[in-house]
Amino acid sequence: MGKIIAIANQKGGVGKTTTSVNLAASLGVLEKKVLLIDADPQANATSGLGIEVENVEMGTYQLLEHTVSAKEAIVSTNSPNLDVIPSHIDLVAIEIELVDKEQREYMLKNAIDGLRSEYDFILIDCAPSLGLLTLNALTAADSVIIPIQCEYFALEGLGKLLNTVKSVQKIHNENLDIEGLLLTMYDSRLRLSNQVVDEVKKHFDEMVFKTIIQRNVRLSEAPSYGESIISYDASSKGANNYLSLAQELIEKNG
Repeated sequence: MGKIIAIANQKGGVGKTTTSVNLAASLGVLEKKVLLIDADPQANATSGLGIEVENVEMGTYQLLEHTVSAKEAIVSTNSPNLDVIPSHIDLVAIEIELVDKEQREYMLKNAIDGLRSEYDFILIDCAPSLGLLTLNALTAADSVIIPIQCEYFALEGLGKLLNTVKSVQKIHNENLDIEGLLLTMYDSRLRLSNQVVDEVKKHFDEMVFKTIIQRNVRLSEAPSYGESIISYDASSKGANNYLSLAQELIEKNG
């Protein structure tokens, strides 16, 4: 049975999409069958895997509306063992459209539950908000990875996200776990980066992934070529970091 993992943080620019795309590609290279669901209207995970966003006719929006089945929305990618359910700017409207629906927090869960047997990992790239889209992702997921940028405001908003996770556990999904906190955009030359790492480890200890994602120019270049870091530059520091994270995730999940 596949494990469903949401990658969430309501702060923008912390490396959610970078992590979603590159962790998914790394798991694929390590011979795990992976599905990435782009649940962000910005559709950066979709374009980051070389899919033309303008041409998306069946994706997360149609899936949440239940006008297509999950299998119909799946698109294969050039990355080994990696499929994607793409996103489109249309997804912006779903928050308003779902408001009056019964069981609105369970739309994604109901749509993708049948896919568990097809994949080892299903990753959901969440929007930078705590709205209905993220709530749907957390309700559908078994666990959540929280990327935290190694910068001054890193811990700001983390409490709010952890409270959201708690209320989802209480009301919608009692089995939701925190897979781990992932430190991103780390620069060993900066004292501040090191302070944030120490602070996060001091507060959250076992919850923090051993792998830390370092700042890397190649990582920021890869999406503009529609490629994961693994395809773009497999020998880069960024590729090594994400392969190490994928390995850690596989070991953690036995």
